[in-house]
Amino acid sequence: MSMHSRLPTPGQQGFMTGYLEALALVERLHRLLIDVIKDEFERLGILDINAVQALLLFNIGDNEVTAGELKSRGYYQGSNVSYNLKKLVEMGYMHHQRCEIDRRAVRVRLTQKGRNIRDVVSGLFARHADGLQEHGVLGTDGIDEITHSLRRVERYWSDQIRYIY
Repeated sequence: MSMHSRLPTPGQQGFMTGYLEALALVERLHRLLIDVIKDEFERLGILDINAVQALLLFNIGDNEVTAGELKSRGYYQGSNVSYNLKKLVEMGYMHHQRCEIDRRAVRVRLTQKGRNIRDVVSGLFARHADGLQEHGVLGTDGIDEITHSLRRVERYWSDQIRYIY
């Protein structure tokens, strides 16, 4: 009997159930994050940019990056980074310029309009951080523990991907 076909022990089954719950929670939290940003933008009357694009601007911040760098950092795996960057340039949220060394690559950075959106998202996140602490939802120790655990899972998954290829 192969290792993959044996039945899990009750302890393994319990862990598997917890793992699947954690995966589902990470997915729901990501979708909820997008909804929270969308709601904030609707409240402020910012309707020309979507939440994924706003999060992209937030994560670029003051850096100058290429689409490839954003993908290699592990962001936006499921979204079309090139399309969103192109739209953000067209709408005036980003500047773009061909790289001197590799003419195929385009470097992007935020315009003042893009920095304004980044600041809106940053303000939203700052209010959330304050609210989580004020309402006793999460403290410094809790957020450190969550972050540490998620980083360990990230490393484990990254290692699994490397071994596949």
